[in-house]
Amino acid sequence: MLHVSNSKRAARTRQEILDTAWTLIADRGAEVSIAEIAKNVGITRQSVYVHFGSRGGLLDALVRRADEREAIFERFEEALATEPPGDRLDACLRVWLAFVIKIQPVARDLIRLRSTDRDVAKAWEDRMKDALGLFRRLVRSLERDDALAPSWSVARAADFAWAACSVQAWELLVVDRGWSHPAASKAIRESLARALLA
Repeated sequence: MLHVSNSKRAARTRQEILDTAWTLIADRGAEVSIAEIAKNVGITRQSVYVHFGSRGGLLDALVRRADEREAIFERFEEALATEPPGDRLDACLRVWLAFVIKIQPVARDLIRLRSTDRDVAKAWEDRMKDALGLFRRLVRSLERDDALAPSWSVARAADFAWAACSVQAWELLVVDRGWSHPAASKAIRESLARALLA
């Protein structure tokens, strides 16, 4: 009984660390220290390391938590079942671009810090590998249905769609150029449909 209670308490503490870290990073940037996160949770800095092993472990868990919270893989999977292929492409892009808005506050700083922080770089690379995998599945489904323009290979088309839907591309339009999210989403979706569909 004590073991179950301790496990539940540990799981609650882990979730509280992740939720607190997300809020602090979204408000103040990814340079927030482990000590600041621990203080806001009401635990020791060492306790954060017990739960996550390292700063990189925390950041990786943080972005995975965002995936879970927004159910991005499940929602993308549902969109992949859409017919016909043009509607499928649009549905998947809508799901992904809605997710970009949610992760942008934390992703912005992870992107900025990845060139100077190996832990951040590893966490970001792991998440982008998973994201690219979603786009490859989407493009393979278009190819399977003879809907991919013949000038594209699956790998190139997936890379292109992934880059066009990245946090960086979204920020250039919305943050730097002042587009609304709906306008940016529509432009990205329509340009990818013109570029990729047969």
